[in-house]
Amino acid sequence: MEMRSDAVKKGPERAPNRSLFYALGYTKEELERPLIGVVSAYSEIVPGHQHLEQLAQAVMDGVRMAGGTPVLVPSIGVCDGIAMGHLGMKYSLPSRELICDSVETMALAHGFDGLVLVPNCDKIVPGMLMGAIRLNIPAIVCSGGPMLAGKVGGESATLSKMFEAVGSYKAGLIDDDQLLEFEQNTCPGCGSCAGMYTANSMNCLCEAVGMALPGNGTIPAVYAARTQLAKHAGMQVMQLVEKDLKPRDILTPAAFRNALATDMALGCSTNTVLHLLALAHEAGVSIDLNTINEVSSQVPNLCHLAPAGPTHMQDLYAAGGVQAVMAQLAEGGYIDTTLPTVTGKTVAENLRGAQNKNPAAIRPLDDPYSPTGGLAVLFGNIARNGCVVKRSAVAPEMLTHTGPARCFNSEEEAIAAIYSGSIQPGDVVVIRYEGPKGGPGMREMLNPTSALAGMKLDKSVALITDGRFSGASRGASIGHVSPEAAAGGEIGLIQDGDSITIDIPAYSIHLNVSDEELEARRAAYVAPEKPPVSGWLKRYARLVTSANTGAVLES
Repeated sequence: MEMRSDAVKKGPERAPNRSLFYALGYTKEELERPLIGVVSAYSEIVPGHQHLEQLAQAVMDGVRMAGGTPVLVPSIGVCDGIAMGHLGMKYSLPSRELICDSVETMALAHGFDGLVLVPNCDKIVPGMLMGAIRLNIPAIVCSGGPMLAGKVGGESATLSKMFEAVGSYKAGLIDDDQLLEFEQNTCPGCGSCAGMYTANSMNCLCEAVGMALPGNGTIPAVYAARTQLAKHAGMQVMQLVEKDLKPRDILTPAAFRNALATDMALGCSTNTVLHLLALAHEAGVSIDLNTINEVSSQVPNLCHLAPAGPTHMQDLYAAGGVQAVMAQLAEGGYIDTTLPTVTGKTVAENLRGAQNKNPAAIRPLDDPYSPTGGLAVLFGNIARNGCVVKRSAVAPEMLTHTGPARCFNSEEEAIAAIYSGSIQPGDVVVIRYEGPKGGPGMREMLNPTSALAGMKLDKSVALITDGRFSGASRGASIGHVSPEAAAGGEIGLIQDGDSITIDIPAYSIHLNVSDEELEARRAAYVAPEKPPVSGWLKRYARLVTSANTGAVLES
């Protein structure tokens, strides 16, 4: 059959190209088979990626077993935890675009017939998948899997508890020895951090949208089943190549609604909004924030994984994983089970035999945590184009809240105020000029949110930002405010002491200031000075769009 790789290896005109393949050690027989790009984010700086070298090898074994020729190529990847709280976090979300572009570059430059994507952490999963969608060649995601939860003081702990421990330390609630116990025991080994943070959220949603094999989101990194999954992914991509089943054949509007429904049931990270919007953009599918609220209003929240509750990814896996959650959603009519997936089967066929083995980890439909989904998009006069909150991680008493604004023009200013003890119960912390353009890079605000939680203020203080949050954040943490301050958004006009009302059940956020007063402030507005932006972030800031459209780059 005609193959895409013929462009680099067929005919006398391609003899020079073939000579370079022979220089790499490939044989004539290997060049007669489909070339499968295995895109690995392996590195020694990201715990979620440390083991991907072995996992990518298992994928390559699977490709060979099924008659293909695997070609290993690299991807960059930022560890959000290590990048948190300093300049490095400005590079995290923008790196998604670099990863997407690099997948496109490597695949087209070398004529790959198919792709197996081997990511694991926050921006790497959507970045690789965006590249595959853009190329629209047969592809499958095989992530590295979640880390096991750690143990601190006899209790399970994940990275969110580690960040909160810093707040507890600053408040004098724990001492040096206790802080050291957290840092040495919270993260016990390789894998994406063990709560329903962004990495695990996206790995689960790759299953839900049909681009990964069952188990992709929840099989722990260190389990043999993860290696077996990788081999099967390598074998399955050959079936996709044979059938020419491509990402855009799978990623239909109905598939994205399945992903959103699963997102709401699982209680995924707010970052999934950015990434699903970006994936839909690449697929040519129209999704907006109103669609997200529509799904959220209909689909119950069935899981409270860390930081929302005491369960972790290994518990979700033992309970039946994403497939068990989707099976319950199918029973309730919340998902379309007729859709194709990379397994070569429909959603319904994949769900055959799936069952909830632990109602404490996955609530049944008739006893959900809430009748509405884990995420909500709020609209109001300081978020005309919306803002996002992880509703499932908000204490009941903070679902509605009115309080005075405490305004800061950077994360550093806010965290200094929180650590100094100057934030009082009832306050609404406002952090602006941290959006996609204004940051630039839309930094995650895990340090401020976890400091508030560690100081026991998460049930009395809200936080609003045009930046974003880690999936490890909990409390009334409202991010993605659009338009952002740097683009003239009203969040930049808020003043200290202004009253702000948050009503999450009503999908509303409102600055209690008259329209006339806001217009007067706008007329007198002078933007604060920001440090000059250098390097490729300068280009990113010029091209990036708003959070409400996925913070994608202008074409």
